[in-house]
Order: sequence, then structure tokens, then C-alpha cells
Amino acid sequence: MKFQGSDQYVATADLMLAVNAAATLQRPLLVKGEPGTGKTMLAEEVASALGMPLLQWHIKSTTKAQQGLYEYDAVSRLRDSQLAGIEGSERVRNIENYIVKGVLWQAFEADRPVVLLIDEIDKADIEFPNDLLREIDRMEFYVYETRQLVKARHRPLVFITSNNEKELPDAFLRRCFFHYIRFPDAETMRKIVDVHFPTLKKDLLAAALKNFYDVRNLPGLKKKPSTSELIDWLKLLVAEDVPVDALQARDEKVSIPPLVGALLKNEQDLTLFEKLVFMQRNNR
Repeated sequence: MKFQGSDQYVATADLMLAVNAAATLQRPLLVKGEPGTGKTMLAEEVASALGMPLLQWHIKSTTKAQQGLYEYDAVSRLRDSQLAGIEGSERVRNIENYIVKGVLWQAFEADRPVVLLIDEIDKADIEFPNDLLREIDRMEFYVYETRQLVKARHRPLVFITSNNEKELPDAFLRRCFFHYIRFPDAETMRKIVDVHFPTLKKDLLAAALKNFYDVRNLPGLKKKPSTSELIDWLKLLVAEDVPVDALQARDEKVSIPPLVGALLKNEQDLTLFEKLVFMQRNNR
């Protein structure tokens, strides 16, 4: 079964090819791209389109690779041993009662293949990817506390996302199929917007996209607005019933759009944009 996109996710031909190539090679698909370009949503939509369960592991700066396998709750066991009576002592003796299965363990023991999302892997420590090499490659790991070898019943379809906050180790990259989601051009963006706002008037969409790309293409911008921020902005324009005229400058020059706070998220970028508009007005 191959991924061919979905009604809720506009996937380009090269992205669909990457998903299916990773599945064929039985390699994790490493997806990079600007924040807000749909990296996380890709795994969700592939799981939905292929009818596979989805397991998600959202990585934080404090996340350790071991947590994806399992954690041994020694503190709870010690506490229970101190408080346990005759009936509770049996539970304390069985160490399996204090093993907490991680997302990888859940994926490995699933009755059927699952989609496994390891989201924003670059947030973790630099050693994090290397610590997962063997488990992802061999699809097995050893539980030392119970002397148990856990092997995957079915190889999960693994998606790994990164925002390029840190470089990933070469040894890890060699084991992945890589795809970079490029920022959508205007035509692709229209298709994306149509999924979220199928009844949006064409003139409003055209004016909104011009404003959006004017903002995004401003030289020196610290944080460029993303696709998800465009969707939020359009939602506000519709909710506030903003007329098309409010989005169109009479002289076709750049203007400050209404509700620009949905697109620009810091004072430096807002000041930079205001200066551009001011300079254009004075150069008429």
C-alpha cells in the first residue's frame, strides 16, 4: 500500500515519493523544513491514509533515548517495599510491575504495523540520535532488569522530524531516508488554503497571499511567517469579515495588512516591515 496524499494534506509528488521510498527501504524518513510546514502533520496523515495506528514521541530538551524504550521506576518500588504488607510484597517482588513501557516498546509489540513519529529530534541532547541507532536499525532492545529481549513483531513506519536546531550525527543520517519540505510556492499554497477554507473568495485569497508573501520575502526578517501562521491569519480575516480593500494598497506597493500580529511575532520584524512601508510611501 502506497501513500498518495489525502484530502486533508496537500502532498507534493516528491514528498509522496519520499514516504514510499522510506517504506520500501524500511528506513526512517527524516523530514526537515521550516517550522509550520506540516512535518508533524505528515505522519498523522500517512497513518490515517494507510489505516495504520499512530504513536507519537514528542522530544524535549530533557528527553533521553532510554525513555523511548522503557523506564524502571526504582523509587516507586522502594516506597512500596517500605509500605507493603503481606499482600503487597508479591507485587514488589515482581520487577515487571515497575517497568514503564516507552513509545518504541509499544510500537515493537503492536499486533500490526504502526506509524511511529519521533517529533523534533533536534531538541534533545546531541547524543540522543546515536543512542537510538541500534534499536532503530535492528528493531530490538534488551531489558536488563527483567533479562528480556524485546523484538519488533512488525517494523513500524518511522517518521523523524527536525527543525535544524542541531546537526544530526552522520551515523544516524546514514540510516535514514531524507526529505526536505520546501516552503510552498503560491500555487501549492492556494491548494493548502483550499483544504482549510474551501469557500474562501478568490479575490480575498489573492490579496491575502500577496500580503503574506510581501511580508515573508522582506529582507532581514528574523522569523518568516509559516504556512500555519497564514492559516491562522486567514481564519482571523474571515472571522472579522475583513474586506478585500483593506488588504490592497492602491499603488500596488507593500502595505501593513490588518491583524499583522498573526504573521509577525517579534518587535524587530514589525519595525523592519513598518520602515519598508514608510520608505515606499516617501519615495512616491
